[in-house]
This record gives sequence, C-alpha cells and structure tokens, in this order.
Amino acid sequence: MIGPDEAVSHEHELEQVRRMSFAIAYRMLGSAAEAEDVVQEALLRVHRATENGEQVASLRAYVATATTRLAINELRSARRRREQYVGEWLPSPVLTGEVDDPSERAEMVDSLSMALLVVLESLSAEQRAAWLLHDVFCYPYAQIAAILEKSEENVRKLASRARRHIEVRRPRFPTSVQQREALTRRFLAAVRHGDLSGLEALLADDVVLTGDGGGKVPSLARPVHGRHNVVQVLGIWLRVLDRFPAMTLRPAEVNGGTGVMVLDHQGCLVAVWTLELTGGEIRAIGSVVNPDKLAHLGPVADFAALVGASLQRRSATHDPRPTTGDQGGRQ
Repeated sequence: MIGPDEAVSHEHELEQVRRMSFAIAYRMLGSAAEAEDVVQEALLRVHRATENGEQVASLRAYVATATTRLAINELRSARRRREQYVGEWLPSPVLTGEVDDPSERAEMVDSLSMALLVVLESLSAEQRAAWLLHDVFCYPYAQIAAILEKSEENVRKLASRARRHIEVRRPRFPTSVQQREALTRRFLAAVRHGDLSGLEALLADDVVLTGDGGGKVPSLARPVHGRHNVVQVLGIWLRVLDRFPAMTLRPAEVNGGTGVMVLDHQGCLVAVWTLELTGGEIRAIGSVVNPDKLAHLGPVADFAALVGASLQRRSATHDPRPTTGDQGGRQ
C-alpha cells in the first residue's frame, strides 16, 4: 500500500517529468497544442508499460525517449500540414514570465525564442532532436544515440550540422536587459499614442514584420521587409485597432523575450506580438492572431464580433473614415 508521502512524491515526480516532456516536445514542434498531445501520449505509454508489468528503471529517461520519438513522428506529419498552411507559419507563443529560477530563465531565453524556433524549422527532425537533446537539455551523445536508435557517431554529426546551421542565423549583437526594457517601454508608448515616427526610430533598417492568421483571421499574406514598409503596415494596424472598443496592450514575457498581448474590451486575447531585439533595435516583429495558436493562453476574442462592433461604432458616429491620432481605448 502506498502511503500519503509516497503518493505526494510520485505526483511531484510526474509533474516534473510532464514539464520536461513538454519542454522537449514544444521545442521540437513549435506548437503548444501539438506538444501537449505528445506529452499526453508519452505519459499514457508509461502507464500502459507499468500496467503490463514492464519495469521502468527511470521514469524520466523513459518519458524523454517516448517524447522525442513521438515528436519526430509528429514533426514529419506536421510539416506536410504546414505545406498547405494559409499564409506564414509562426510558432505558437508561450508565456514565460513566471519562471524565477535564473538558470532556467537563461536557458529559456536562449532556446525558446521565436527566432530560434523558426530557424529550427529548417532542420531535419533528427537534426533538431540531436541538437536540442545535447545542446539544450545536456543529454550525453550515447543516450541520444539510444533514443534516436542511431550510432553515436551519426548523432554527433547530426548535432554538429544543426549547430553550424543555427550559429549562422543567430543574432550577433544581443540586447541587454536594460536596453530590452527601455525599447519595450518606448514601443508601447509609441503604439498607444499612434506615434509612427517614434515607432520608426526603434526599428532596424532591415526589420521584418510577419503575421500568422492561419487563414482564420485576416493577416499578412507574406512578411514585410524594411523600416519604411513595416511602419506603413503598423500604421494600418493601429488604425484598425482604434476602431475596436477599448483595446488593451499588455506587456508580457513571451518565449523568454519581449512580447505584447492585445486584449479586447472583455479581456479576451486578440493577438500576441513578439519583438526580436538585436543591438538596441527591433529586428523583427511577429504577430500571431490565429485563434488555434492562442487558445492555450486563455479566452480568445471573437474577431468577427469585434469587426461587427467596429462597424456599429462607425455607423453610430456617421463617420466612415478610420480614426487617427491618440489611440482612444488602448491602455
């Protein structure tokens, strides 16, 4: 019979293993929903194994192996789905501001950024797994070889190729914490006041703006490049937001970096913006509005209802022109 202390200890271990499983699966897939499916299946496999009398020497090792193999299979099928994805594909955002442990936070900033997850999309599934398990989760090559069912030499080659690919595309001029906080404050102030010249001053010359609506919410058909073009699009977005009632911009730590949650008048999520900061400038902006990629963060706004409210608002004022100037209800 299992005593209460043992039961609590077992539940704690399961929670730790579940978190580890999600950490691997999310970085492999770039999708919170797909990662949760993988986690559930990995834990179910443990349950089935123990029910069938199989001896699980290490719960953590068993789940890590199951998670990695399931994620590799899921990634291959997910990539086929993404070939038919409407518009640009971005990873689903995750909130990371509640992590207090300095070492865990440093690891998240380095391995959870939207920029890195996009780079990882260009790797093969096995390259991605080998690099993540070794360079991020510190698994020895021998253990990774067992997980991937390959020779240790092959695993080393997979990780090395992935590492070279990633290093070429990583930002070379990181932004300090102080610069990041200052840039975030200035960005939010400029957006709230519709200050396009202030926004333009924050952007790198080669800034890229990417939107992900998944064909379910209007978004950019393709990325927009260059400071002038990005500011023009942001100006349109701000005018659209100004038509909606009482929109709120809430700063948040997203994927270990700078983010903004856009909420409607009921506190439901409209979008998550991510800012990639390099060398004291905004190098990239991502906007995720696909409701399927936001649902794990809380209630998602009904975009069609917001548009309807916007039309009623404009009709009531008998003014068909979009409003400009101070951004009204944005807080």
